[in-house]
Amino acid sequence: MKEKFSKKLIIGGIIVAALILIIANSFKIVPTGYTGVRVRLGQVSAENIEPGIALKIPVIETIRLVNNKQQDITIDGQIWSETSERAALYYEGINITYRINPGRSSWLVANVNDYEHTIMTSSFVASAVKSAAKQYNSIDATNRGIIEPAIAMALQASVDEKYGEDTITIIKVVVNNADYEDSYNEVIAEQQAAQIRYQTQQIENQRAIEQAEAQATVTRTSAQAEADAMLIEAEAEAEANSIREESLTPNIIRYETISRWDGRLPMIQTGEENSIVPMIDLGDMSENEVNAVSEVPAEG
Repeated sequence: MKEKFSKKLIIGGIIVAALILIIANSFKIVPTGYTGVRVRLGQVSAENIEPGIALKIPVIETIRLVNNKQQDITIDGQIWSETSERAALYYEGINITYRINPGRSSWLVANVNDYEHTIMTSSFVASAVKSAAKQYNSIDATNRGIIEPAIAMALQASVDEKYGEDTITIIKVVVNNADYEDSYNEVIAEQQAAQIRYQTQQIENQRAIEQAEAQATVTRTSAQAEADAMLIEAEAEAEANSIREESLTPNIIRYETISRWDGRLPMIQTGEENSIVPMIDLGDMSENEVNAVSEVPAEG
């Protein structure tokens, strides 16, 4: 009796354990930031399972998780390329931040073997880096603000072509180091020094031009002020002359002439026996004029 009870107890325990195992394998929790992909007997379903609890058939089905969060991958070692001027340079320590589109998760699992390790291989990234570097000259090719977005665009174009648009989004690319061969670095240093000398000379030239223009402005201003002063003086003189001309009458002029006379008559020599006679005939003067002449004191 006890043996039968023991057997039943063991069988019951096995059944309960089996049920627990079946129930535990009948669902899968898809975390936030992930997409579930159903695989049934090795066949990948086109359905993309959203985060939450997903039911599945134990043993027959499995649910693979695809990470749709931002992910980083670093390509170690040097990637050699050349500029538009065919100058050899290398990039190293390239870090790529990317994200897998949730809507393309099942396609990626079905079509890309071991996608976690193969979507961003060194050779794949190197091809995009070389394509980007060839677009720029020797200075811009090592400018991180220029080359990093260029590599990101080239890499995005490559993943779109290989995996289809909206499958993988390249968020950013960071280049830890970019440099040339030592011999070319010397050439670059000389070019940069020449550029600095040129810019310095341009500044000095501009300063000289500004000083010359300022001096010319001062000279023009001074000349204009002098010309204006002369014009004002000439206008005042002309106005004074005009007033004098209007105020002078023949009688005043005659009076002024007589009043300023020293009492001596100008004499002229005639042809008659070398006789000298006065130029002015007092008989032609009026009585007032004669009186004025008589009042003028004689000099000497």
